[in-house]
Amino acid sequence: MSLKKLFSARDMTLGAPWKRIAEFAFPMLLGNLAQQLYNTADSVIVGRYVGDNALAAVGSASPILNLLLALFVGIATGAGIVISQSYGARDRAALSMHIGNCLSLAGIATVVIMIVGPLITRPMLQLLGTPASIIDWCTNYLNIFFLGIVGFFFYNMLSGVLRGLGDSFSALGFLLVAAALNVVLDLLFVAKFGMGVAGVSLATVIAQAISAVLCFIKLRRMGDIFDLNWGTLKLRRKSALKILQIGIPSGITQAIMATAGMVVQTLTNSLGETVIACSVIIMRVDGFAMMPNMTFGQAMSVYTGQNVGAGKLDRVDKGVKQGALMAAGCSTLITIVLLVFGRYLFGIFTTTPELIDLAVRMMRLMAVGYICISVTQVLGGVMRGAGDTVTPMWISIISTIVLRVPCAYLIAYLTRSEAWPNGQPQAIFMSLMISWTLGMVMSVTVFRMGKWREKMLQSMESHRAGRTMPD
Repeated sequence: MSLKKLFSARDMTLGAPWKRIAEFAFPMLLGNLAQQLYNTADSVIVGRYVGDNALAAVGSASPILNLLLALFVGIATGAGIVISQSYGARDRAALSMHIGNCLSLAGIATVVIMIVGPLITRPMLQLLGTPASIIDWCTNYLNIFFLGIVGFFFYNMLSGVLRGLGDSFSALGFLLVAAALNVVLDLLFVAKFGMGVAGVSLATVIAQAISAVLCFIKLRRMGDIFDLNWGTLKLRRKSALKILQIGIPSGITQAIMATAGMVVQTLTNSLGETVIACSVIIMRVDGFAMMPNMTFGQAMSVYTGQNVGAGKLDRVDKGVKQGALMAAGCSTLITIVLLVFGRYLFGIFTTTPELIDLAVRMMRLMAVGYICISVTQVLGGVMRGAGDTVTPMWISIISTIVLRVPCAYLIAYLTRSEAWPNGQPQAIFMSLMISWTLGMVMSVTVFRMGKWREKMLQSMESHRAGRTMPD
């Protein structure tokens, strides 16, 4: 395969399903690795050069960040699905309008968050019971991120468009550049200039802006596939509604997970700075463990979307089985690595023995859950690619709000002691494992019921009805 072909749109409606999925998923996996390096570099550098409290500050800021950005991330997911279906149907007019409207929606979201984010940051941190020792650091971290949010929004939207077109290699290349720049800037701002947590946030903002610019340049060079001009940037009711209808349930799913994280963060904060720092360390390693699951979920959305657009139902069925096997295999391997080398991985973030020991014990509680999540992500990806984003949303609501949050507080209540008056740390991580396991059971059950196939057939009929310009 030539280098030019490697960094171009890829047709996933032809060839062996497992091969097309693997070709798309592998660079995407590396891209997600680079994305995770943003947060990991932040945590390692701030933990090493500033201290465990600064590490806790970055972690305490994450739930608020995730909540405010969740809806947009979901819309970007919806955009990728709409793009993949239009590309699979070879509908250039609709594809062009959808891409233009994606950029316009990203611009609107940027303005909203830049205004709203800084206004509600500190009140939300106070609501969560963030310790006074770290609340100023958390506030500075979040305010800088929100004021520079344009790079985050446009990178996520533009990379979603590229992936919808089957081009995961370009997004990978841009992320690698941004990740390397992020690490360099982290060291410069924190280690050399002593900017602390604010320096970490500023480095991330700059790196994300660079990756967004690179994505835009790449899209401008893909004129053989779609048109990008002022006419396509104009918001069109039909196009914008389709993106939002598919994307908003995904955004609600992300928001629900973020909300659950915020509620559980309140419990975490009540356990003290050591447990907060432990949670940050585990979540950073967890980010790497989750990558194959998220990657195959996204890959299955694009694969399903393109084949739905092309009307190839048989390939969707074959892809489900092969994609699930690959995802479960990767998750099993990573789970083994975490169990064997977890202590060494946690030692990268901190030199405090008690903190490392606590993190190792907590990771063991939740390790098996990663295999369950792999199945949930693949099946959810297929349902979303078929146009059914509502079913995965309900599964997320039940597994996180109905199950995880009450479970965390119940376990905490039952494990109270003189040493741990608010409950023991395992409540946080056992609740995760339980919700992941039951989430898999629900996903398999609902998937076999086949409701998502109705959405798939509706999408196919829509494309067969004719190629129409979004009004």
